[in-house]
Amino acid sequence: MGSIAEKVIRGDIRSVARLIRDIDDDVVEVRETLKELYSHTGRAYVVGITGAPGVGKSTLVDAMIVHLRKSGKTVGVLAVDPTSPFSGGALLGDRVRMQRHSTDPGVFIRSLATRGQFGGLTQSTRYAIDVLDAMGKDYIIVETVGVGQDEVDIVRAAHTTVILVVPGMGDDIQAIKAGILEVGDIFVINKADQEDVERTENNLKEMIHLGDKEVQEMVWEPPVIRTEAVFDKGVMELLLEIDKHRDYLTTTTGNKGFSKKKERIRELLHDMVMNRLMEDFSTQMMKDDRFEQAVDSICKGETDPYTACDNLILSRKTSNESSVRMDER
Repeated sequence: MGSIAEKVIRGDIRSVARLIRDIDDDVVEVRETLKELYSHTGRAYVVGITGAPGVGKSTLVDAMIVHLRKSGKTVGVLAVDPTSPFSGGALLGDRVRMQRHSTDPGVFIRSLATRGQFGGLTQSTRYAIDVLDAMGKDYIIVETVGVGQDEVDIVRAAHTTVILVVPGMGDDIQAIKAGILEVGDIFVINKADQEDVERTENNLKEMIHLGDKEVQEMVWEPPVIRTEAVFDKGVMELLLEIDKHRDYLTTTTGNKGFSKKKERIRELLHDMVMNRLMEDFSTQMMKDDRFEQAVDSICKGETDPYTACDNLILSRKTSNESSVRMDER
């Protein structure tokens, strides 16, 4: 086993931070380390926190960390931040807000850039979850950037997905029903001291029952929790509901169902294969003179981008088939 992987498993914070940085920077060599670490994953419980900007996700995560640490649990936090237009890295807003935990050896907090990724998560976030899992964290909290109804990828990575809203959303809940509302296991109305909390709660419950097949079959009914995270109200109740959902998953999928669930592995492998193929194809294509020739042809009006795209893919496919035939000889 490589020394980096050994240090990660022992919980060395610097090695973990360096590895996640390399993951975020797409350093090719990290794949070998991730291969070594994978057999040490599957023990952490992953909680996804998502919702629109301004609902108080970071404040809630901060309060959750306090309670989990009081109960003796170690915590890893991955805060997916908007990408800086200058450096390409995360803007680090979430990590600043959780600064009081920076000296706690039982807490590891890292910001990751979205890199323009739709769906709320990047491939590097999924890899970072495995790193914190292998590190030995009991809970891994993934706070997504908050881009609205497109942000549904978190359900692929998390065991329990928590959706945050605030009072006054009203009819907006109808508008996002087809997005994040359908992936939530627990719903939280944060800033519950504000007006219109009753209406928001009633709308939420109505939408949950109308759109959730599992609720209609009475398998798992997502609860609606009121919190005031800044005052630490309702946070303990949320953690208790997360534990209930964990028990539900254990009962319905078995003790190893958390991380080895077949659907999750299928989706993860599919995404990894697609990303790898796209990277390889893009690298090869950019080295091919025919790509620049196609660009020039489009600029001169000699062809259109759709035809050029089809021709490039066809030429690459033909080249690959020719290479295979040569190898067989």
